[in-house]
Amino acid sequence: MRGRDHLAQPVYYNTTGVVVKGSLRQRPQICGYARFDVIGGFDPNYPGRMIDRVFECAEPSMWMGCNKLLFRRLLGAGVHPDGFLVVATSALMGHVNVGTEDWRSPDTWLLSFSECAGNQEMMLLMGTQGWIHSDLGRFVLKPSELRPWPARLAFCAGE
Repeated sequence: MRGRDHLAQPVYYNTTGVVVKGSLRQRPQICGYARFDVIGGFDPNYPGRMIDRVFECAEPSMWMGCNKLLFRRLLGAGVHPDGFLVVATSALMGHVNVGTEDWRSPDTWLLSFSECAGNQEMMLLMGTQGWIHSDLGRFVLKPSELRPWPARLAFCAGE
């Protein structure tokens, strides 16, 4: 019966949303989600412990009209990531004209995008040095110089 127990393990999903009338709501312009399996090492009681960690993932795909990314399992310390899951908001980075030419680097995949009343949130899978362009300018993904797994979007003045 061990196989049945494996199938009964909970899974958790994450997507984008924006604040509408004081409440966080999904307003998907591009539907998508990240899926995390408890059996793969995700602990829903401590989601902050998953930040700056490296996961083995399935290839990004589409199912029933939605983009999806499966986080299969947590990998050990010291593993170099192939890509980064990044969340960007208009409150921090300005308005992004999603879908227009050159709004993102070619190695950046838009997983999910919500927008309402000028507020935006997007979830992206980005390669090292991937970028997005907003009305404020270009933001480039910069990995930490001390450790390879954390990375942050940084504003690049003059680009």
